[in-house]
Amino acid sequence: MKTINVVAAVIVKNGTILATQRGYGEFEGGWEFPGGKIESGEKPKDAIIREIHEELGATIEVDEFLCQVEYDYPTFHLSMKTFLCKLCDPHFKLLEHHAAKWLTPTHLNEVDWLPADVQIVDLIREKGICGN
Repeated sequence: MKTINVVAAVIVKNGTILATQRGYGEFEGGWEFPGGKIESGEKPKDAIIREIHEELGATIEVDEFLCQVEYDYPTFHLSMKTFLCKLCDPHFKLLEHHAAKWLTPTHLNEVDWLPADVQIVDLIREKGICGN
């Protein structure tokens, strides 16, 4: 099975976490933490900074590594490095997503997360990220 290496940003602001709704591809309409593929030779931290700029037109500060998620989808294995981040500027644009929501930790289940991202939601609750 093919492995796809990606990064994801758990962007935190004022006790909330950014969720984005995919605007393209096989999982269009599903909710995820924004991010994308790591390019050949690219460091994961550099990849997440680049991906957020490409997807949201935003600059982020990477605070720390949160977790690595390994998930088997029917046609590929996803290996996702996840980082806690914050926006350097509060403004962003949806360049590749249909929608975005700022959710408190207690309201994270209000969206239909993609399967691999559910593990991150569980970890956010477990670790008390954003004071939940």
